[in-house]
Amino acid sequence: MPSPRTPVPDSADVLVRLRGVHKSFGDHVVLRDVDLDVRSGEVVVLLGASGSGKSTLCRCVNRLETIDSGEITIEGRALPSEGRELARLRADVGMVFQSFNLFGHRSVLDNITLAPVKVRGVARREAADRARELLTRVGLAHKAQAYPGELSGGQQQRVAIARALAMNPKLILFDEPTSALDPEMINEVLDVMTELAADGMTMLVVTHEMGFARRAADRVVFLDQGRILETGTPGSFFDAPRTDRARDFLSKILSH
Repeated sequence: MPSPRTPVPDSADVLVRLRGVHKSFGDHVVLRDVDLDVRSGEVVVLLGASGSGKSTLCRCVNRLETIDSGEITIEGRALPSEGRELARLRADVGMVFQSFNLFGHRSVLDNITLAPVKVRGVARREAADRARELLTRVGLAHKAQAYPGELSGGQQQRVAIARALAMNPKLILFDEPTSALDPEMINEVLDVMTELAADGMTMLVVTHEMGFARRAADRVVFLDQGRILETGTPGSFFDAPRTDRARDFLSKILSH
């Protein structure tokens, strides 16, 4: 079992700041004047119905999606638009997707070492040693020479988490990392994420896993139609939601 999480103090530095963020796809508004801070060491879980803007918000933080207006800063610096600065940002901000995005023709070890060697300039031996440490951490030390096609979905997603960690990121974004998994594989991924949270990794997580949100989050942010309707501790959100929309959402989610 992971050790209990130490609450992040209010005085912790703000790592990610969004102010007045607006995003549309054509005539469809996806994010509407979003303000959000994520502090160093904090785990923030984004909740809401499908189409509420959660995944788009997550993808805007490392500029996989560009915003129409507003500002996003990381460590006080605005997101770069292109070039080496953008590549450096994405090295510091890891992302774990719904799909695993592993290179099928490369071994698990190669998948994890590729970016540290190519982007960070880490020596291959050092990167391989670090990769093996991370595989041990996610319970897959015995799969270093396997190929992604030889792994279950849960194992592939744990490799994807190890790959993100190999860059020593300041922040990891999780975009519904368990949504493509069979039910019996979900817990093995959530257990790794819970351990990361307990260890103080800064995380912004889009998920429908309410148990994880209760257990691992410092703060829950509830979105509806591109707006943040509520933000609070897991206890306050799940036990005493303030808005009718949040109460309706929880009644549907938690009744199954």
